[in-house]
Amino acid sequence: MVTTLITVAVIAWLCQLVLGGWQIHRFNRAFDALCQRGRVGVGRSGGRFKPRVVIAIALDDNNRVCDSLMMRGLTVFARPMKIAALNGLPLQELEPGVIFPHDSLCQNALSLALKLKHG
Repeated sequence: MVTTLITVAVIAWLCQLVLGGWQIHRFNRAFDALCQRGRVGVGRSGGRFKPRVVIAIALDDNNRVCDSLMMRGLTVFARPMKIAALNGLPLQELEPGVIFPHDSLCQNALSLALKLKHG
């Protein structure tokens, strides 16, 4: 019985490692593509038991959003997705409370990404 539990725990741990590596690989590919588009700001919010949110925005030479990505979730199955609503917006018009009115985690992540762009 103990051997079975240990075996199941080891298999679950190995699955977590493999799937976590797969998630990181997908995020890195999406982030590399974003970095090719312009200057990039990244923000992350969330906690240990809340869904984490990562938002990255790329700005062109005119300080307009030319691309973006968001990844949110608690599991290794979270995928990076585009935020189409941000494309073409000038940096000055990016207001996290207006863009994500009911999502404080996304507001926080976008605020952090914008702080990096102002610096």
